[in-house]
Amino acid sequence: MKFLRKIFLAIKRFWLPIILTSATALTLTACNPAKFKTPAAQVPQLVSSILSDPKTFNYPLSQESPNVFPLIYEGLITQNPITAKVEPALAESWQISDDKLKIVFTLREGLKWSDGQPLTVDDVVFTYNDIYLNEAIPTDVRDGLRIGKSRKLPTVRKVDERRVEFSVPEPFRPFLLSTGSPILPAHTLQESVKTKDQNGHPTFLTKWGVDTPANQIIANGPYKLERYDTSQRVVFRRNPYYWRKDAQGNSQPYIERVIWEIVESTDTSLLQFRSSGLDTVGVSPDYFSLLKVQEKQGNFKIYNGGPTSSTSFVWFNLNKGKRDGKPLVDPFKSQWFNNVQFRQAIAYAIDRQTMINNTFRGLGLAQDSPISVQSPYYLSSKEGLKVYDYNQQKAKKLLLKAGFKYNNNQLVDSQGNRVRFSLLTNAGNKIREAMGSQIKQDLSKIGIQVDFTPLAWNTFTDKTSNSLDWEASLMGLTGGLEPNDGANVWAPEGGLHMFNQKPQAGQKLIQGWEVAPWEAEIGNLYIQAARELDEAKVKTIYAETQRITQENLPFIYLVNPYSMSAVRNRFEGIKFSALGGAFWNIEQIKVTD
Repeated sequence: MKFLRKIFLAIKRFWLPIILTSATALTLTACNPAKFKTPAAQVPQLVSSILSDPKTFNYPLSQESPNVFPLIYEGLITQNPITAKVEPALAESWQISDDKLKIVFTLREGLKWSDGQPLTVDDVVFTYNDIYLNEAIPTDVRDGLRIGKSRKLPTVRKVDERRVEFSVPEPFRPFLLSTGSPILPAHTLQESVKTKDQNGHPTFLTKWGVDTPANQIIANGPYKLERYDTSQRVVFRRNPYYWRKDAQGNSQPYIERVIWEIVESTDTSLLQFRSSGLDTVGVSPDYFSLLKVQEKQGNFKIYNGGPTSSTSFVWFNLNKGKRDGKPLVDPFKSQWFNNVQFRQAIAYAIDRQTMINNTFRGLGLAQDSPISVQSPYYLSSKEGLKVYDYNQQKAKKLLLKAGFKYNNNQLVDSQGNRVRFSLLTNAGNKIREAMGSQIKQDLSKIGIQVDFTPLAWNTFTDKTSNSLDWEASLMGLTGGLEPNDGANVWAPEGGLHMFNQKPQAGQKLIQGWEVAPWEAEIGNLYIQAARELDEAKVKTIYAETQRITQENLPFIYLVNPYSMSAVRNRFEGIKFSALGGAFWNIEQIKVTD
């Protein structure tokens, strides 16, 4: 997973490991990464890699993963990925009113930004009122803060110099978790929110792009940006003003520098790890056997946290709308995609067990739900969730029932159109490319021609979230324990409602955008679940959402791999988990040599 996402949902700090999975290590100055050796006197550092360049350093505008933000920012609270408990971060404590309509947070004393300026309650109020709750700024964070059918937003006000109050119009069960989003610096961003460009948009929308000098990005997390070299690397340096200290009063984090090398192939990442130029690498199933026999010799350990908190899926463009009079999807293909029997047939035709055995080397499980298996709200097939085990005959019967027919073993629709569509994914992810190749082969067995096309990440996300010029895609999303973190996936107006995307602020209008009844029902159930305080009833509501998604298949779920990473033994303090990975507690991790 580290899917990558647009990802994603309200980002919690413990998603850091997701960013640190497929890695490769290069020196900051060397031209040949294979020749890089860390000098003994060099500062403690962690070297990893990512598959593509960052798209922005502006957190509210980010829709991708990996991204830099879990390293450079914190919110008021965080969630421990092992215990699932909500823990203090920038806020040292909070108090919830008896009627569940107010939370008052008390900030820690002496907080500072990475430039040494005080971090105050005014920054919290600015972050929420001027950015997250500001309709002029398109951000997915706001989707997670909307409350009830009215979609009302909370109010945020300063109580005194250390306390800030959040108020909601009605009880909102995930409210506390929603305050984990990063706090941003008013002293450097406030002017850009107030200032408008020639089109009347806040200049904030072009603030802190990837062309911004790294030293101008002000942080409050364990690290700050030190350097970004396009298509080469991102370098982070320890934030000297970070608030955390250990029991002996020593400043954290202990690791001085984190380096992400930008490498567009997981095979190259593996090569660099095996040549000892890299400190950690995500262990995909095709790498597991090779690396396992080298653990002792290579002085590393493979950590296995069980099933990841991610999903992988195929999804079709169900948008029936038009832009400038032109349909987003060819009308005859749109009819296929919007036919639930067609989507169910596709689900039956994909051999997920072969995918697990071959592509994942048996190191994964079939995925049937949008909710993470670790969540208490997860519904399994044993509890009645519909599953789509491989069955070509069922697939063909559903297609014939839906009005399709066969012509020389080729599937055609009722008007004689050959059933053929493009399937996109992000290039460089070997596992995902293998999944796409198998899907192409599987669907050919029921007469469907799939044009499988891996694209560069930025091109892929532009098509799926901006131009909406696509037919089918293969991707994934990262989840967590609280399903409401994915509210912007399931709310029809949500920024990640990718299968039927409504245009976001600043995008071209769409004429004729429609919401299906089942689609609206899922959105309403998420609202009900957020409003309900009785945990048993919450579980019942989320169970129903999972039943509806599996019946209607806006996403055709595939495989949930095991969460595995290889980490050099010189890192002390690893507490690996599927939700957090290896470095969710990076401020506590030490380098022993």
